Amino acid sequence: MKRKKIALAYSGGLDTSIIIPWLIQNYGCEVVAYIADVGQGDDLAAVKAKALKTGASKAIVADLKREFVENYCFRALRAQTKYEGTYLLGTSLARPVIAKGLVEAAVREGCEAIAHGATGKGNDQVRFELAAMALAPHLKIIAPWREWTIRSRQDAIDFAKSHGIPIPVTKKHPYSMDGNLWHLSHEGGDLENPWNEAGEHVYLITADPLKAPRKPRYLVIGFERGKPVSLDGKKMDGVELLGKLNAIGKHYGVGRINIVENRLVGMKCRSVYESPGATILYEAHRAMQVLTVERDALHYAQTLSLKYADLVYYGQWFSPLRRAIDAFFDEHQQNVTGEARVRLTPGVVQTVGVRSRYSLYSADLATFERDEVYNQKDAEGFIRLFGLPLKVAGAVNGHARRPTA
Repeated sequence: MKRKKIALAYSGGLDTSIIIPWLIQNYGCEVVAYIADVGQGDDLAAVKAKALKTGASKAIVADLKREFVENYCFRALRAQTKYEGTYLLGTSLARPVIAKGLVEAAVREGCEAIAHGATGKGNDQVRFELAAMALAPHLKIIAPWREWTIRSRQDAIDFAKSHGIPIPVTKKHPYSMDGNLWHLSHEGGDLENPWNEAGEHVYLITADPLKAPRKPRYLVIGFERGKPVSLDGKKMDGVELLGKLNAIGKHYGVGRINIVENRLVGMKCRSVYESPGATILYEAHRAMQVLTVERDALHYAQTLSLKYADLVYYGQWFSPLRRAIDAFFDEHQQNVTGEARVRLTPGVVQTVGVRSRYSLYSADLATFERDEVYNQKDAEGFIRLFGLPLKVAGAVNGHARRPTA
């Protein structure tokens, strides 16, 4: 009788390391380990070998870096998407591209189900499963964290040791980390107390800003229709450009984010993120679009950015609404083409200059010096009409006699 197959999103971390033997024991199945390369920097050959050694019948390594950066990260960038105004969505953006690859591999390999290592407390379970529902609704979904008797990371570490499985964490360094080209995240351990400062031992890719170079570093980032396309005048694809910005930004301690965020499942969690390259791009893009996008369109986009962030964070990347909002930004970013000059100082990235052939800035209009194009007397009638509703309401309500704050 042919054994059933399950495709597992495999990283070689603590959770997925123990899931392979657990699936084999509890489902009597073959396990196809799907290993997505989104720029996490791991030795994926070693990860593949580990998957096979711990029981996988097959291990697939898929290079998703370009698709991840250009079709997911850069879409979020052009929408200036930040969850709760801060988080640059590194994990949230990686999950749909991984889930898409996982589902495609499961179909190719004749698998009946997919499995993931996300816990029942986190957001990732939703992201993986909503993607699978949208892309391959016939596949069964297995989430071991919602089935097994393991209840903590300490239990998971003990399970791994009892089965002779090497793991990348210890009880002394219990952080849960997720890395890719867009960021590196840290959760758990002493970070679960939001009063505790994240020590320098937590940060693995960014330098301490207090020890960063004091001499500023200037960069020129080129955009075409909202997409980053060059660095210091040199054209490059998204993977190369982001990699170079990460390498430069980390030395200045740029892109450290320390927040308490609201998970989709209802609880608050404390997270620490390192996003040097993404932080530089967000600042440069922000300045670029302020120069080139008309005021009302710019302000309305800020409303859609909030919704876009929620959709990405909540795992709804493959929803019709996300596609519809992307269509808005396709049009919105048509003229976001040009260059932004940014300055890096310890822990800070700041735009110091922008230029574009689509610039809506007019020195003739904005100047404080004498000009021939703006009649300041026109403002009198404008203010009178613009303030007319307030004047009428003030007269009716007697605010003129009873001033209030």
